[in-house]
Amino acid sequence: MYFELTDHFEVAADPGRCWAFFATADNLPVITPPWLGFRIVNGKGMALGQDALLDYTITWMGLRVKWRTRIINWSPPRQFIDLQVRGPYALWLHQHAFQPTPTGGTDCRDRVIYRLPLPAVGRIIHATVVRRQLLEIFRFRRKVIGQHLGGVRAAQEDVRIKPLD
Repeated sequence: MYFELTDHFEVAADPGRCWAFFATADNLPVITPPWLGFRIVNGKGMALGQDALLDYTITWMGLRVKWRTRIINWSPPRQFIDLQVRGPYALWLHQHAFQPTPTGGTDCRDRVIYRLPLPAVGRIIHATVVRRQLLEIFRFRRKVIGQHLGGVRAAQEDVRIKPLD
C-alpha cells in the first residue's frame, strides 16, 4: 500500500535564505528529532545538488538503519526531490517545494510518497508504529525549521497522511 504524507507551512525567511537552509546537508540532523539518532555518514559539509548522494543512519526501535538518498530533481530555488535508493522503505520519494509569499516569506510544502516493504506486515506496522512516528518527525521538523527561519505559520493545520491505494 502506498501512502502520501503532506505538510504545508510558511516561514518568515525570504526564499534565498530558506533555500540555503534546505540545500545544506548539515541541517538534516538539526531538523530530525534526537530520538532517531540521525547521523550523516558521507556528505557532511556538502551543499546538495542534482544527483548528489547522501548516506546516513538512523536508529529505529534500537536498530541502526542505513539510508541512502539521491537528489533526482534540483530546481533552485523552487524545488528539489530526493529518492531513497537504499533504506527501510520499499519507496520513499520526498518533494520539497518553495514559493515566495507576498509578505516576503516562503511557502514551504512537503510531499512524501512512501510504501513499506512486506505489504501484509507493512500495513500492521504502519498502523501501529510508522504513521505515528512520521507525524512526530514532521511536526518536530516544522517547529525547528520555524526556529531557524524566523518563525512558522501553518498553512495546513497539521501533517497529513493518507493511503493512495
